[in-house]
Amino acid sequence: MERFLSPNAPLLILSCLGFSRVFGDSLAAPFNVTLRDLKANSAVVTWDIPEADFAIGFAITQQKKYGRMLRFIQEVNTTTNSCALWDLEEETDYIVHVQSIGMLGPSPQSKPLNFRTPKEAETLASESNDEVTMEEVGQSAQLRAGELIIIVVVLIMWAGVIALFCRQYDIIKDNEPNTNKDKAKNSSECSTPEHQSGGLLRSKV
Repeated sequence: MERFLSPNAPLLILSCLGFSRVFGDSLAAPFNVTLRDLKANSAVVTWDIPEADFAIGFAITQQKKYGRMLRFIQEVNTTTNSCALWDLEEETDYIVHVQSIGMLGPSPQSKPLNFRTPKEAETLASESNDEVTMEEVGQSAQLRAGELIIIVVVLIMWAGVIALFCRQYDIIKDNEPNTNKDKAKNSSECSTPEHQSGGLLRSKV
């Protein structure tokens, strides 16, 4: 059985290819491509994509600025907008591009990200400074905790002294009326002396 193609078949094929091309390029290029955790031999690249884009993965191109070495990293089935770069050379300039990958193809490349790796000694020095800073923070926290404990102990001691003073004061105050009664009784006994026979002494006329 012979099959005949319509005269418009080539145009239909070209239009489908053009539609696929347009749909594949509909993804916008990633933006805000930045670098973090830069070290002598590694770094982490981060980026953002428009909310309307549906990307199934990303492609990262890493290239030496003054060299032919080119590394292509492709990550599919991920929504993480970051990628770790490894085996970098210290004091070397690099260029990084990022692309979003859709169902029908990648997006245009992002704007180039240029960076230079530091020396290994500089990386170690910065890490040691960070460690010293963390130790200082821990020591200051311990000192503050010790000061708070001392203040609390002093306040408790003062509260105990005040309570003891109040208790002693109440005891002394309670004993004062009894002492006054004893004094009054003694004074009355001395002011009215009695005769041995039980009568009062009378003066002779």
